[in-house]
Amino acid sequence: MKILLVEDDKKTAEFIINGLKQSGYVIDHVSDGEQGLFKATSRTYDAMVVDLMLPKMDGYALIVEIRHRNISTPIIILSAKNSVDDRIKGLNRGSDDYLVKPFSFSELLARLHALIRRANAVADPTVLKVATLTLDLLSRKVTRNDKRIDIQPLEFALLEYLMRHAGRVVSKTMIMESVWDYNFDPQTNVVEVRICKLREKIDKPFDKDLIHTMRGFGYVLEERT
Repeated sequence: MKILLVEDDKKTAEFIINGLKQSGYVIDHVSDGEQGLFKATSRTYDAMVVDLMLPKMDGYALIVEIRHRNISTPIIILSAKNSVDDRIKGLNRGSDDYLVKPFSFSELLARLHALIRRANAVADPTVLKVATLTLDLLSRKVTRNDKRIDIQPLEFALLEYLMRHAGRVVSKTMIMESVWDYNFDPQTNVVEVRICKLREKIDKPFDKDLIHTMRGFGYVLEERT
């Protein structure tokens, strides 16, 4: 998946780029509206993330011009402007979503996933499967090798997150923001504790481990030979 990021704030851009790369995306980044228009009209992207307050051409004008050229790529606006009028203006100019700064990376990632799925007309699955591990979102049932595994609601949410990102390394920060819904505290070991408990149920009774630690990066759920 390839994303175009149009953002002139260096720290914000680095934050987004690092997070998206860790999530398996390829990123093109430019820092002004004119460069954004050039990239948007000369290459194909799965989605675009556009700041509003840009040099040379602001985000509103950029989005209008992109749509004028019949480019239907999903666009998320990033902006510190948080009034209802600002959001309506952004959507009316042709954006598909509007995210107010400051924002959590996990929310940006979830919104990107939703827009890309919608653009590709891909229905959200109700059953997640990795190797012999299955998670049913409707019945809340988890099995491995057809054996029922009893897990607590928070463990279910953690496993769902890992399975939705199967094959991708997810950081502790991403897990905290998505599963616990609060900002990351580097002093807490709550993620390690929950991962350990999940491993006791998902991996320990079986021949192969599916949950792997990537030291210095986070965790990945995948089948390894």
